[in-house]
Amino acid sequence: MKKRLIIALLLVTAALGFAEEKSQTTCPVMGGKVNNELHVDAEGYRIYVCCKGCIGKVKADPDKYIKQMKEAGVEIEKAPEPKK
Repeated sequence: MKKRLIIALLLVTAALGFAEEKSQTTCPVMGGKVNNELHVDAEGYRIYVCCKGCIGKVKADPDKYIKQMKEAGVEIEKAPEPKK
């Protein structure tokens, strides 16, 4: 009985951990709604921004914004592989 309870609690905890991640909907620079046509591909991730002005800021320090989004529980989209 105790084993089943422990397993159930572990499964619920794991499910909640995965449920906390959310897709990116806000710009990591300005906090506005992202424009899905504006993004920066860096460090294997695609980071969406709200305006062209934010692109340079993300390019200048992508690690800062990647870290910020991960800490906020944002699931960052993987950048597509470069075409050969």
